[in-house]
Amino acid sequence: MLREQYSEYLRSEELPSVWCPGCGNGIIVKALVNAIAALSLRRDDVVLVGGIGCSGRTPFILDFNTMHTTHGRALAFATGIKLARPELKVIVAMGDGDASAIGGNHFIHACRRNIDLAAIIFNNAIYGQTGGQLAPTTPQGKRSTTSLLGTIEPNFDLCKLALGAGAGFVARTTVFDFHELIETLTRALTHKGFSVVEALTPCPTYFGRMNDLREPYEMLHYLKDQTIPQALEDVPDEAAQMKRLPTGIFKDEQRMEYTELYSQLCKAAKGAAVSSSE
Repeated sequence: MLREQYSEYLRSEELPSVWCPGCGNGIIVKALVNAIAALSLRRDDVVLVGGIGCSGRTPFILDFNTMHTTHGRALAFATGIKLARPELKVIVAMGDGDASAIGGNHFIHACRRNIDLAAIIFNNAIYGQTGGQLAPTTPQGKRSTTSLLGTIEPNFDLCKLALGAGAGFVARTTVFDFHELIETLTRALTHKGFSVVEALTPCPTYFGRMNDLREPYEMLHYLKDQTIPQALEDVPDEAAQMKRLPTGIFKDEQRMEYTELYSQLCKAAKGAAVSSSE
């Protein structure tokens, strides 16, 4: 995609972004714009909802219908939009803490309902915007500003969580694998039902600095070295999974979507009301 074509999707008055040098969030945004352009989606037909955290700045710089919401509640707002206007393509940009900590219940129930939303989780394994605190996705043993000796907590596997909760499309990739990220987002946007794309992205300011990965290129290679294209079930044991995190599309399955079922329910309720009044 040519650089000139990006201007159609960007709010130039909001640039440059507030993201730190070396942050991978801009790579995710660029991949998302590529996916939307490849699908020829009209800007007025796209809604982008963001939460709080570094990823929450995404709606500020993209020129779609956008909403900046409260911490952990992006999926709740997106659900309301989708129910009111089911014809729109609703995309949700969330951080790993935003999705799996305060927003954890919203996340698992959106998976369970299989509502037609595309959830992109910007996973930098730390709370980047608020000071580098420990997140539910910080790998065990890694340091943060609130775990200076290394965290003793096991981290969430967000893809396994999404699979267990019933999401129809589940995938994980990294900003190092840019073309794969575009392809994965494109498939997620065309999937009918709840789609989860976990995009592993570097935070050199906090995660990198706290864990001796001080340069952005070191963090990119860290992502490369910590991942392997592999099905989740092919990982032999938990120890192996901690060393090499599987990437790929783990599920792409069609089942009844929530807004369609809700529409059917409304029609049935109206029919029952008419019958009872006659």
